Amino acid sequence: MFQNLREDLASVRERDPAARSTWEVFTCYPGVHALIFHRLAHAAWTRRLYWLGRFVSHIGRFLTGIEIHPGARIGHRVFIDHGMGVVIGETAEVGDDCTIYQGVTLGGTSLYRGEKRHPTLGKGVVVGAGAKVLGGFLVGDGAKIGSNAVVVKPVPAGATAVGNPARVLDPERDAEREQKAGQMGFSAYGVTRDMDDPLSKALHGLLDHAVETDRRFQVLVERMQAAGVNINGEMDCPDECDPARLSRMVD
Repeated sequence: MFQNLREDLASVRERDPAARSTWEVFTCYPGVHALIFHRLAHAAWTRRLYWLGRFVSHIGRFLTGIEIHPGARIGHRVFIDHGMGVVIGETAEVGDDCTIYQGVTLGGTSLYRGEKRHPTLGKGVVVGAGAKVLGGFLVGDGAKIGSNAVVVKPVPAGATAVGNPARVLDPERDAEREQKAGQMGFSAYGVTRDMDDPLSKALHGLLDHAVETDRRFQVLVERMQAAGVNINGEMDCPDECDPARLSRMVD
């Protein structure tokens, strides 16, 4: 247990620039305190001391604002930042080196006992503030869940999911992001560079296609007129498309 505590304190120092000392982290970080209570509660739970496990978990929730069911499995070096309002369900599993921000729910969508109802987070997953991950599926290693996303299906390893319901962004990651992620170890709040919503990207693609189509029609009309084909009066001219205005609406 003390080895886990040392690892937890060190991981917070590495990932939180606001942490000024190990003593400050140990005495003032509710996420660290919640993990201490959880490990005690989980030890009782695995020994079939269910009431004791729930009672210790309840005390931890009262003192930290973080609710972790004693049956949940929490890995090493997990960082719960700020933490108020975090809820982790009974069959949830959180892998090593994960980062969870305030208001996150790792919840279940089934009422049947004895089955896997809550999500499994792989290693190094970042779950942004207010995100809800609901269901007994896997969020792959190194995945990132954007703030306020609602995830109801598996997320591939290394992918980023945003929106409600969550959609997975393009898996392409540029060299700058890779270098920064390697230096920092994670992306705060699951925020990544060029993190546009996939729906917004699709709409921008349609706008670009419409503009290009208009341009080609205009070239065709000009060449027909240059060749002596008179089409005046045969084609109604619609209002001009303003792609800049439409793009601002999409954004």
